[in-house]
Amino acid sequence: RKKNPEVAVVLISDLQLGKVTPSYNSEIAAERMKIYSQKIREMTEIQRSDHKVSEAHICFLGDVIEGVDIFPGQAFLIDSGLYRQVMINGRKICIEFLREMLDIFETVRVTWVIGNHGRVGRKGQYDPETNADRMLGTLVQLLMEDEPRISFTVPDGAGERNWYSIMREGEYSSMCIHGDQIKGQLGMPWYGINKKVNGWAAGAIREQFQDVYMGHFHQAACIPLNNRMVYENGSLESDNTFAQEVMASMGDPKQWLLFVNPAKGRVTASYLVNLLE
Repeated sequence: RKKNPEVAVVLISDLQLGKVTPSYNSEIAAERMKIYSQKIREMTEIQRSDHKVSEAHICFLGDVIEGVDIFPGQAFLIDSGLYRQVMINGRKICIEFLREMLDIFETVRVTWVIGNHGRVGRKGQYDPETNADRMLGTLVQLLMEDEPRISFTVPDGAGERNWYSIMREGEYSSMCIHGDQIKGQLGMPWYGINKKVNGWAAGAIREQFQDVYMGHFHQAACIPLNNRMVYENGSLESDNTFAQEVMASMGDPKQWLLFVNPAKGRVTASYLVNLLE
């Protein structure tokens, strides 16, 4: 029988662009995004041996940048200021990645939500919509507005954080968040995720959704909540001395790549992509 075409869903979060650790900086972030695009190409070709995959949906889930004043002492842990994180390195990395996606797929859709590291200043210091993650997403959208094969959703609205978006592909939908809405508990907050996701699905979020995509905790996981799946994305950084000391937590740089059947409304394949060479 003729098989349904599918959509590649690419999750991107927690690049922390500008952050410096013993094995991570802005140059390494750029290299790992190139590795990611190459692995997306390879895995898409595997899927195409069985069915058509001509569209990609890229979900940027926040903390694309590291920020400069999120916590005391952050200025000593970055290799670039906010201008360079957004206007130079972030712009270049994101546009090069999206052009690679346009080389692999006929059409590309982008859903972009903010992270807490995009906040400018300390909590409550500025208008809630002021977020450098959003600035980067809007900049990339403006620079690519002449490309007819790509479309963007960057939630915004005066005076609000606009912290989530619902991505849709046919009969399938997923709520996209960063994850800082869920309080940490020295590791993955299993109870917090369960409580918040079920509350949102029960009507706190008016739009209907099947799954949830999120980042923030730098730990990759796939969490089943009855008939709903939460895909917790990893980070691009390869180590974090704060997490090592305080949380006893460490992991390889990983991001989720999913394949969705829009007609049947479900994820058919999921790859946790390791970005170490």
